[in-house]
Amino acid sequence: MATLQQIIDDFAYLEEWEDRYRYVIELGKALPDLPEDKRIAANKVQGCASQVWLVSHIEGGADPVMTFDGDSDAHIVRGLVAIVLAIYSGKHASEIAALDAIDTFNEIGLVEHLSSQRANGLRSMVKRIREEAAIRVAA
Repeated sequence: MATLQQIIDDFAYLEEWEDRYRYVIELGKALPDLPEDKRIAANKVQGCASQVWLVSHIEGGADPVMTFDGDSDAHIVRGLVAIVLAIYSGKHASEIAALDAIDTFNEIGLVEHLSSQRANGLRSMVKRIREEAAIRVAA
């Protein structure tokens, strides 16, 4: 999977929206498939028009490091999942709770090119991850 810095650099290099759109789809294709046994209601993100699943992995104590797996049944949304995972995976819960991935999506110019349904789904993914991180920090 691409790192967040690679994604930001690639978006800076790609000037045309169609090229960026194709790149998001390629990011989604590179995302490992989520096993069927993880595609359950508890892992499904509510508020997404497409089906989206997120699975959290927690390592550590008071401020654990969190990593995430995710998937979607839609190509472009799967790419958005890949970017969200690049932003949040491998960070401490306190850092995740304080970090709004929408800022990164604005920085690379993606939010303005998403349909309202996709933008709402993206916000739902970010909200779920940040809320879970906040719970881990408070625990």
